Amino acid sequence: MRARAPASTSNLGPGFDVLGLALALYVEVEVVDAPRLVVRSTGEGADLAQDASHLAAKVATAVRGHDRLAITVKSSIPVGRGLGSSAALAVAAAAAAGSSDPLLVAAGVDGHGENAAASVHGGLVAAPLVDGMPVVRRFALDPDLGFVLLVPERQLPTAEARAALPATVPFRDAVANLGRLALLLAGLGDAALLERAAGEDRLHQGARSRLFPEAPRLLGALEDAGAVVACWSGAGTSLLGICRSTAAVAGVREAGEEALARAGVAGRAIALLPDLEGLLVEG
Repeated sequence: MRARAPASTSNLGPGFDVLGLALALYVEVEVVDAPRLVVRSTGEGADLAQDASHLAAKVATAVRGHDRLAITVKSSIPVGRGLGSSAALAVAAAAAAGSSDPLLVAAGVDGHGENAAASVHGGLVAAPLVDGMPVVRRFALDPDLGFVLLVPERQLPTAEARAALPATVPFRDAVANLGRLALLLAGLGDAALLERAAGEDRLHQGARSRLFPEAPRLLGALEDAGAVVACWSGAGTSLLGICRSTAAVAGVREAGEEALARAGVAGRAIALLPDLEGLLVEG
């Protein structure tokens, strides 16, 4: 069986651990019976160990209940860049292995559900955990919106990014994020309503900036070039610019490339469409 799942960007500023948006970068996993475990990987993540320690192998063998499998992974999703590579891989591997609920499997791997939910359902989703289970709701996404990603070559492991977060936040900061989240959902559903304040965050981006000190400058460059909202993508290091119109994307992408070069950060700026299909499975 073969399955394909899209990448995702999460948080989108104030939607920490809740919002996810599927993006048109993909990982494909094929799982077939074999005399022994074989793992083959190409594309992004091909440098990872191709054995039982590979995430696709862990997920597929757990779903099947044995390791007599040949697992092939093809990915265009950069690893360790805040693009939901682990969640997408877990979703695709679980589906290819025959899981009846790839979302639940992948959410168990990630510990939260927004990236996995975006990879399964496509589009813009919220996936808070309720009694330990992800509850998914899909939101409207204005088709006029344009998206630009800055993808540095440096990685930032999610565990390290989470360790940088404070144990508590001031009440006023929590309230501020809730207000910005409401503005963000309105603006993503109707681009005319999108405003810069909708991307402001007080829960995670500031605390993580010490791990990626160039990030504030790069985010500012995206905004100066025409992105209405600029924010971290997941735990980083990728940064996301959201434009009211796809017509603005080319200029923002070019400015992003120049900003990376000025900051001395190796990487690339890419324009991406949202993925609206989510998980696809072939028997």
